[in-house]
Amino acid sequence: METDPQLPRKTPPRVLTVAGSDSGGGAGIQADLKAMLALGTHGMSVVTAVTAQNSQGVQGAWELPPDAVRSQFRSVVDDIGVDAVKTGMLASAELVETVAGLLAEVGVPVVVDPVGVSKHGDPLLAASALDSVRTKLLPAATVATPNLDEVAQLTGVRVEEEADLRRAADAVLAFGPRWALIKGGHLGGDAVDLLTDGAEEHWLRSVRHDNRHTHGTGCTLASAVAARLATGRTVPEAVADAKEYVTGAIAAGFPLGEGIGPVDHAWRWR
Repeated sequence: METDPQLPRKTPPRVLTVAGSDSGGGAGIQADLKAMLALGTHGMSVVTAVTAQNSQGVQGAWELPPDAVRSQFRSVVDDIGVDAVKTGMLASAELVETVAGLLAEVGVPVVVDPVGVSKHGDPLLAASALDSVRTKLLPAATVATPNLDEVAQLTGVRVEEEADLRRAADAVLAFGPRWALIKGGHLGGDAVDLLTDGAEEHWLRSVRHDNRHTHGTGCTLASAVAARLATGRTVPEAVADAKEYVTGAIAAGFPLGEGIGPVDHAWRWR
């Protein structure tokens, strides 16, 4: 049955990513937009930095000036509107503070992925920006989604085993996000994450898939959480849905180039 072109069409939930560009298409804004599309939302973007990046690492990175970031944000939000925001690579203290100021104006759920290094170990955040992340960006977060390296970078807490995840979450929550999702993917055994607001805990477990092609995992998870929040789900519901989606994407990750390939954002369609 054909759809009548004259009938009004419903606008899907609108999700904005504020992050860096990955020229290889596996992480960053490119991964964010793929995840947002796969989960039924309309993705929009504010580019904060451009990277020369492929399956083997990051060969170069160039941050945009704050005015360019601010203009992109205002252009999208003032005309189109937004139902949730996800932040990723912000590169410098100046950009962190610019974005934190913009987030204070929107009044929608914000997922902060405090990107510090790439999958290959390349630095994506200046050391001088860490204090701005702690004092400006994390307090604006509905959910903060650090991995264990980022937890150590921001708080000094080093997670060696599952029992340490609570201590890591407490340290992150002390900076002001409403919820902390501590990603335990670097631990051995099952892939276990802890979501908590300091009062309630949700432990999310999945089988660890034997697949080295996991580029973009963190970006994808944070974007999936934002996409689900944009549809009106609660934080625990959104995170559980996002965990299920990214687990499937990891299982379906594929080789690309000579290094680490990306997760498959379209795994449900194949």
